[in-house]
Amino acid sequence: MSRLSHTRDKIYKTVARQLHGQVPCWVCGEHVLPAAATLEHIRPLSEGGNSHAENLAISHERCNNQRHAKGSVAEAPELPGQLARSL
Repeated sequence: MSRLSHTRDKIYKTVARQLHGQVPCWVCGEHVLPAAATLEHIRPLSEGGNSHAENLAISHERCNNQRHAKGSVAEAPELPGQLARSL
């Protein structure tokens, strides 16, 4: 298992334990199954982010890919550090 996979699994299990098995996608907010989970850099590496645990979040692979295709995503004004989620 790669170091990144180990980190993803560790973060997923920590969030699942804290939220009683429900792991929300950092991008869309829907539950993420373990098989669909990817690590998301909250502040992208290209914008000076790092790979420390506090800058990593769980997201669906499709959400992660859409975010990267669009580039930077605006923060929600009421939740600094969180994405503005469209419903």
